[in-house]
Amino acid sequence: MTEHFTFSELDPVRLHEALSLVRDVFLEFQAPGYFKEGVQEFMRFTEPETICAMLSENKMRIWTCICTGRIVGVLAARNDHIHLLFVDKRFHRNGIARQLFNRMVENFNTSEVTVYSSPYAVEAYRKLGFADTDKEQIVNGMRMIPMKFNRPQFDL
Repeated sequence: MTEHFTFSELDPVRLHEALSLVRDVFLEFQAPGYFKEGVQEFMRFTEPETICAMLSENKMRIWTCICTGRIVGVLAARNDHIHLLFVDKRFHRNGIARQLFNRMVENFNTSEVTVYSSPYAVEAYRKLGFADTDKEQIVNGMRMIPMKFNRPQFDL
């Protein structure tokens, strides 16, 4: 049976659900490769109060993917930079990250997107068309690889 996915901007009443998904996926797939300081930094960044403040100041937008009433994918971005992109492990390889990314690019109408990818997510970002722009760095205990996506420009 094919799953039905619905994509939209985050309904603010579902912020805790979205952040719970983000934290669960982070702890399972990314945290094992981070220093303790990096895990703590990520958890601070994903506190509901922190994200709420960024949303209310229009410093961030969040898109979600919903399947059978549950949030199964989340992308949070500011202008041309992705801060969070997480998909429930049961829904990996269903094109959810690509659909969330496409909505972000369309809504920001930007030609360039950046991300600091965890080592775990580098291949997923490469499949979306991102390229490394520098070697791996460690910032506040978080391992990250700077990456950039250039949207193809077409002459009409």
